Amino acid sequence: MLLTLGLSHHQAPLDVRERVAFPDAGLPEALARLRALPGVAESAIVSTCNRTELMTVAGEADDARLLEWWRRERQLPEGLLEKYRYSHRDHGSILHSLRVASGLDSMIVGEPQILGQMKHSYAVAGTARALGPVLGRLFQHAFAVAKLVRSRTQVGAHPVSVAYAAVQLARHIFADFRQQAALVIGAGEIAELLARHLRGQGISRLLIANRSLDRAQRLARAVSGYAIPLQDLPSYLPDADLIVSSTGAHGLVLERPAMERALSRRRRKPVFMIDLAVPRDIDPKIAELEDVYLYTIDDLRKVVAENLKLRGAEARQAEALVEEYAAGFNRWLEARDAAPTIRALRELARGHRDDVLDKARRMLAGGRPVDEVLAFVADTLSNKLVHAPSAALRHADAVEQALLLNSARKLFDLPDEEGEK
Repeated sequence: MLLTLGLSHHQAPLDVRERVAFPDAGLPEALARLRALPGVAESAIVSTCNRTELMTVAGEADDARLLEWWRRERQLPEGLLEKYRYSHRDHGSILHSLRVASGLDSMIVGEPQILGQMKHSYAVAGTARALGPVLGRLFQHAFAVAKLVRSRTQVGAHPVSVAYAAVQLARHIFADFRQQAALVIGAGEIAELLARHLRGQGISRLLIANRSLDRAQRLARAVSGYAIPLQDLPSYLPDADLIVSSTGAHGLVLERPAMERALSRRRRKPVFMIDLAVPRDIDPKIAELEDVYLYTIDDLRKVVAENLKLRGAEARQAEALVEEYAAGFNRWLEARDAAPTIRALRELARGHRDDVLDKARRMLAGGRPVDEVLAFVADTLSNKLVHAPSAALRHADAVEQALLLNSARKLFDLPDEEGEK
């Protein structure tokens, strides 16, 4: 049975996601311990900033046992995982994995970063020898479907959050984020989204400024950034090529004189600034300064509103593709479960064949006519192959017989009672 057990940004806040995540350095050892649990035949762990999931193939789906293992591994308090977790089984697990890989379960629908993270999880699990034929094929299938979704739809083409739109807008100024430094002012939900988008786009250096240094440090750890207290902001302004602010302050956080001093030290290097706060964080007069490109939340809302309509239609098309290919993998999985029965049926047929051929050879050696021997082979093989199914149908009770009749028509491609196939 396929079982996916996890929690994500849909239910769990950032501080919980941080606590339950598996550090990359210790992931191979954790996978080995998960794989060693009784009944677990295959295992993988997807652990990112937005989700942590245990993927297993086991004889029985035992949520409680896996949750207890997870709790011990991460030294979590009782009840924390139960409060936020979700689980998917078999077809549900397949569908979930394909949706995740395709970006349909992401914080921002259509974002591509999760695909790379899943490929990393797949590589680690493969190196740790925790994968088997089912999970290995599921990962590969998910990667192929994600590529198909990208090629057949535009689900990732239209920014649908102010934060994402802000980062995409910044690309009009900076073609290569790898050469730029960004300063995010604030550590709330929008600031977190901004920081993750910037890191995902390859920003060279990422600073997080906030009144609460503790919150800034938590976010900085999650995005591999550097935290600074808000009062130190003027000292870091000259280094920032991109400044985005989203706080809950009731007054201006960044005023014109401080920005003027920073610009004089930058020597005409342009600065891209986005103020997403309401009320505004950044002094509107800063827009008057040369080499400054300042946008507000109102500049982005129109873009987001239009793109929501566009991406919604694309997402529905992507969901249909994912459903179709999840069903295809499910058919493979069911066929794989039937493999031992198919092998046994083939062995039985070969046994009947060998027995009848042996008798036919003896008949020919005894001088029996060829036509008579051929008729014997055809009749005997036919009788042997249909004897057991016919006997089972005759001796079944009414309910079982109805089920067997339907199965027999499918197995032998027989017409239904109205004579139609």
